[in-house]
Amino acid sequence: MRDDFEARGKRKKLVAELRKKGITDEEVLRAMDNVPRHLFMDPAFLNHAYVDKAFPISSGQTISQPYTVAVQTSLLEVKRREKILEIGTGSGYQAAVLAEMGAKVYTIERHRELFLKAQKTLTALGYEADFFFGDGYAGKPQYGPYDGIIITAAIKEIPQILLKQLKTGGKLVAPVGDGSSQVMTLVKRTGEDNYDYSSHGHYVFVPMLRGIVKEK
Repeated sequence: MRDDFEARGKRKKLVAELRKKGITDEEVLRAMDNVPRHLFMDPAFLNHAYVDKAFPISSGQTISQPYTVAVQTSLLEVKRREKILEIGTGSGYQAAVLAEMGAKVYTIERHRELFLKAQKTLTALGYEADFFFGDGYAGKPQYGPYDGIIITAAIKEIPQILLKQLKTGGKLVAPVGDGSSQVMTLVKRTGEDNYDYSSHGHYVFVPMLRGIVKEK
């Protein structure tokens, strides 16, 4: 797996673009400057890897737009050694950004092909994460509670079972809504049964589905 001068240069331009678009979390920007996004895509698509757009990957899924990754990660306010649960591993890029920031990452993917590919890519790059093949709706309560939970697909409503896996003071970020657009929603757990909700713009994600898919 190669990360060369050309790719690093494209990454720096992307990070500069994210700054102009309002991303201010320096740890997020540093992580995205270090993680080679092109290695989470088909090698033929280097010219697309550092354009600020989502891009199709296998299994009918997409690798999220870099700006969207930056927004979701910034909303979590990730600190080193915090436990973060990711629902929807996808390409593995978001998990790599979290791991680059020093988080302890737990990530669930329902598509076996993506699960295997992401695990291989992150391991080859030296990023540590706990990978799980399965339905993400129930989370992984046995490894919680978590400092943060990130959902990387559109969900109609946030399951209570996931909210209960947050620590008090923990945060969950998810694109919530039906149809062609979702509201980026941040939930902070402020007490045993208390949660504060806030909205952070409109985005477009592929839908979150139930069950598992064993392509291989």
